[in-house]
Amino acid sequence: MTRPRPLRFPPAPPAGRPVLWAHRGARAELPENTLAAFERALEVGADAIETDVRLTRDGAVVIFHDADGLRVARRAPRVRDVSLEELSSWDVGHAAAQPGRGHRAPLLDAALAAFPGVAFNVDVKDGTRAAVEAVIAVVQRRQAEARVLLTGFDAKTPRLARELGYRGPTGAGVSDVLALLARPVSTLGADTFAGDAVQVPTRLGPLPTPVSSLVARCRRLGCRLDVFVVDDPPRARALAALGVDGVMSDDPRAIAPALRGLG
Repeated sequence: MTRPRPLRFPPAPPAGRPVLWAHRGARAELPENTLAAFERALEVGADAIETDVRLTRDGAVVIFHDADGLRVARRAPRVRDVSLEELSSWDVGHAAAQPGRGHRAPLLDAALAAFPGVAFNVDVKDGTRAAVEAVIAVVQRRQAEARVLLTGFDAKTPRLARELGYRGPTGAGVSDVLALLARPVSTLGADTFAGDAVQVPTRLGPLPTPVSSLVARCRRLGCRLDVFVVDDPPRARALAALGVDGVMSDDPRAIAPALRGLG
């Protein structure tokens, strides 16, 4: 049985232009994946937040991209090997262009509470059943399924979310994207792809991503297409002209004016 797709995602999408996703927040200005970076992104014109989550040793769902703390916190341990209490002591501002001091990795629960009504794209880095279950539990507790898209680079992650009964939107893994590109558009049907969103980088290895081809495929499937990471305003406008549904940027302050007025 085909799982019904959410009627609208993100909530209240901007008419006539792509959604501007803040990739790990306003990462060009503030330490990534922090509440301050998310708040700044929304202040300068982002519509929604893209972020990443991992589980601590004691099962807390924290917003964190890397497997360990070396790059952002100058701490060598892996996130999965430390308790929430220990991770909460890490200053995660060391990788920023303008490093802040005293920035902490927030819980997913705290981020959803801090920005009610804002859509989140959550990349579940620990694609285990326990991790996906924990993330779903947080989202459901906040009654946020309609505004949280769960995804992962490994196609098993969004697939597992669907199998566990997640009612919100889900994404596509790398193998899903490659399979879509390999199929002629005319052969694609509603049962070809169970997810609600396809998200791709601007390049697939050494080659530019065939965005126009993916737009056609996603239209056929009834799912959205988002492209990352786009920090060049002319490139953002060009992608908008091709019909993408969203662009993800480290620098929403630069991209928001480029998209403004397209609707």
